[in-house]
Amino acid sequence: MKSIQHLSHYTLPVIIFVMFSLNSTNSIAQDSVGQNFSTVEERRLFQQIEDERIKLREGTKELELKKKELKSLEETVDKKLATLDEKLTELSRVQKKLEELLQLKSAEEEQKTKNLAKIYEKMTPQRAALALTGLESQLAADLLAAMKAKSAAKILDQITRLKATELSTQFSKIQIE
Repeated sequence: MKSIQHLSHYTLPVIIFVMFSLNSTNSIAQDSVGQNFSTVEERRLFQQIEDERIKLREGTKELELKKKELKSLEETVDKKLATLDEKLTELSRVQKKLEELLQLKSAEEEQKTKNLAKIYEKMTPQRAALALTGLESQLAADLLAAMKAKSAAKILDQITRLKATELSTQFSKIQIE
């Protein structure tokens, strides 16, 4: 009996300790989801995994928000690019129209200069020379350029030497341009 009492004496605290340990381990090993774990290490690892899942969900939500922002920005940029393309197309159209008008104006001015040159050709060389000396040098040179060479030579012969040199110089610039 002594040996059983002896064992009982030591066994009772061990049994109580083991039972207490099992109860505390069971309470530690159960998380809020109702998972049962056999060790504290399993519970710790499970908690780390859950924390990482939460972080991933938050990161995913953040990425979704960023995607929406990016999509919105892309749409805004696309709209602005479309507007710029429309404006460039309009500007190109206006530029072509302006070039056409300038060509038309130049053609009209050239025709008027030719008509005026014919008038000056029909004048006597003295009167034409007198009229040319009063004109702007560029216009006078343009008129001489539009005339027949023989008529222009007769008119230049009637102009002062200085004015004839000036008109000849201006005339040579016309040919280069």
